[in-house]
Amino acid sequence: MKVDVSTQGVISHTAPVKPRMFADMEEAARAMKEQDIRRESIFRQSVDAQKHASELLEKKFQEAVKKAKESPDTGKPIRDFDLD
Repeated sequence: MKVDVSTQGVISHTAPVKPRMFADMEEAARAMKEQDIRRESIFRQSVDAQKHASELLEKKFQEAVKKAKESPDTGKPIRDFDLD
């Protein structure tokens, strides 16, 4: 990059050369296959998580019901506004 000293303006600029990501097509194809395998694995994990999500939510609900039955209801909670 060349800058004019008197006007502080850029006179010329050349963009830096970007290195290639892959040396040859076989390496690029191998990287694509690895990426596809990884994507498929992540998708299967998310599908399994969704299958078991309803069971997990049901267990959380049952635990909340159990906790609500164990603790007595004390009526309306006291708010800061009520104390003024």
